[in-house]
Amino acid sequence: MSYARFQTEIARINDIICAINLLAWDSRTMMPPGGVDARGHQVATLTALARDMATGDSLRRAMDGAREELAQAPKGDIRLRALAQAEAEIGILSRIPARIIEDMAGLKTRAHSAWVAARAANDFAGFAPLLDRMMAMQREVSAAIGGGAHPYDPMVGQFEPGMTLAELRGLYDRLKTALVPLIQRATAAPQPRVDFLTQDFAIAQQKAFGLKIAQRMGYDLQRGRLDDTVHPFEISFTRDDVRITSRFREAWAPGGIFALWHEAGHGMYEQGVDPVHTRTIFTTDLVNLYGVAGASFGMHESQSRMWENRVGRSQRFWELHFGEFRDHFPDQLRGVEATDVWRAVNRVNPGFIRVEADELTYDMHIILRSEIEAALMAGDLAVADLPAAWAEKMRDYLGLEVPNDTLGVLQDVHWSHGYVGSFPTYTLGNIMSSQLFARAQQVPGIVAGLQAGDYGPLHGWLTENVYRHGRSSSPQETLQRVTSGGLDPAPYIADLTAKVLALTA
Repeated sequence: MSYARFQTEIARINDIICAINLLAWDSRTMMPPGGVDARGHQVATLTALARDMATGDSLRRAMDGAREELAQAPKGDIRLRALAQAEAEIGILSRIPARIIEDMAGLKTRAHSAWVAARAANDFAGFAPLLDRMMAMQREVSAAIGGGAHPYDPMVGQFEPGMTLAELRGLYDRLKTALVPLIQRATAAPQPRVDFLTQDFAIAQQKAFGLKIAQRMGYDLQRGRLDDTVHPFEISFTRDDVRITSRFREAWAPGGIFALWHEAGHGMYEQGVDPVHTRTIFTTDLVNLYGVAGASFGMHESQSRMWENRVGRSQRFWELHFGEFRDHFPDQLRGVEATDVWRAVNRVNPGFIRVEADELTYDMHIILRSEIEAALMAGDLAVADLPAAWAEKMRDYLGLEVPNDTLGVLQDVHWSHGYVGSFPTYTLGNIMSSQLFARAQQVPGIVAGLQAGDYGPLHGWLTENVYRHGRSSSPQETLQRVTSGGLDPAPYIADLTAKVLALTA
């Protein structure tokens, strides 16, 4: 029963990683400020334990025995896939010194707390020392993993295996060529009114409406919950406990509602994994020591962006659900029509906040961050110079003058968590979302469902083709299996072009 022993070893590691996830969720939602230091030690201890187990002799012996047990198994046996995947991820993890993993795990909790305080106080200088330390660790991690033509390659590869800076630059150039004229056309056209979305929208009612729609999309509140946070996120502790958060503002309803649907898209992916994969290597990321069912961060983003944008920002969606929205806010939406809301939530308006950016300018935010991260990893940019570099790129890409660091370099949580290299996965997710959605729309029942407000067919199709596989199917394999091709930005560009034509008609 050597393979069963291998499964048991991985399950124990997954249990510890999910406990780390739970501590992370608590620190970002419920934990009082005074708990930061102790929580940092707790996360560091558990992370070191998970790392030792993943690279230790017990798992190694179990894997050796499992290989002997499966020596005559056919090549397509998923158990062989599990062993190969564990071997590859352990190989990467083993190259990163245990000291760095433990130190960085403890730093993440303290850095997150410092980022929250710095963002609220517009105090980059207060956060910079911790970020400087984090970036030094990230450069050590890059050097330890190795194998890339650029120091940024190993970092991106942790979140999107096989992706490189060179390939990203090619994708970015293609997107910029297509997006810039679309942005110019959209901003030159008469602008829709948005005044009705900047009134007093009670947060409790925002949550009620947003959750009602999220449940209709397929997010299961019997296995999930919604909480408030500074920066929206989703996190899971197996498929049966998948939590989402959002950041609501009374004076701008779309911000919290669309973030909720975005995170619900992530949540549905995690809830939809086949139960047989629970506590296995196919729901365990040993490189990042993270409990997750998604094939990659980019594939995960394809789901959040699909439900947020392809569904939630579509004209038909607002024709169907405007009445419910108005029922929650009758005074604010008096005299407003469904088309007004559709146009308002799709207005192309370059802004400072990535998570609230319109579809056309969103990828410019990602390109900006990717270029800055690559420069930081190469040593071409110092942490102290980040605010100026950020302001310069915002001016170049979006034509905006950054008024302060809260609306600039301090707006994203990722660097405080050591997630250097994860930003490109948002654009990769945008691309994959359109590829998958285009294929889904070839299924008659899905199109009919979208037209009627029945999201079950789309959710069911995604569960069958994406969600249930967990990490047993790579992003490349998923795209090839579902779309008969590789990563291709053409459907995404086509979606954005069609939207701009409809909005400017």
